[in-house]
Amino acid sequence: MVFHSGEAEEHYRRFLKELGVGALAELGIPLVATFGFCAHFVALRENWDIYRDRGGAVPPALLAGTLFDTVVRAAVRDALAFYEYAVDLGLRVLAVMPPQRVPGQSDAAVFLAAQERIRLAVTELGVDVVDLRHRTTGPDGLQRPDLCEADDEVHGNLAFGRIVLAELLDRGL
Repeated sequence: MVFHSGEAEEHYRRFLKELGVGALAELGIPLVATFGFCAHFVALRENWDIYRDRGGAVPPALLAGTLFDTVVRAAVRDALAFYEYAVDLGLRVLAVMPPQRVPGQSDAAVFLAAQERIRLAVTELGVDVVDLRHRTTGPDGLQRPDLCEADDEVHGNLAFGRIVLAELLDRGL
C-alpha cells in the first residue's frame, strides 16, 4: 500500500518502522484508524444547495435515499478501500468515529446523515466501529462543550481523547 500524499506516506512508513514491521500485513496488533469519518467535508453547505427545498433545508427523503448514499460512499471511497484492504489482510480493524462537531460551513443535517452512511459502509466491511456518541453528545446529538477543543470547530479535547482511549482499552487494546 502506498499513500498518494508524501507526508501521509512518510507517517505510514514511520508507523510501520516503529512497530518493527515492513508492511501492514505483518502487523500483529489491532489497527485503529479514523480514516473516512470526515463528514464535515461531505456536508459542506455549497455541495447541497441544488437539493435544498424552499425553506433552505435538504429534504430528509434525499438524505435517506440511494443517491445520497452513493454520493457519500464516493466521497470516502479511498478510506473505504483502505478499510477493505486491511480487513482482507486479516487484521482486526477498529475505526473511531470523530467528535460530533459541525463547522459553520457544513450543514448539520447532511453531516449527521453522511456520518451514519459512512458508519454503515465501514461496518459492512467488517470493521469494528467505535461509536462514542452516547457518551459524548448532548440532547442535540452534537459534542458536549466540555469535550470540545477550544477555538477549533472540528476536534475534541483531551477529555474526549481520554474517553476514546478508555473505550479502546475496554475493547482489549
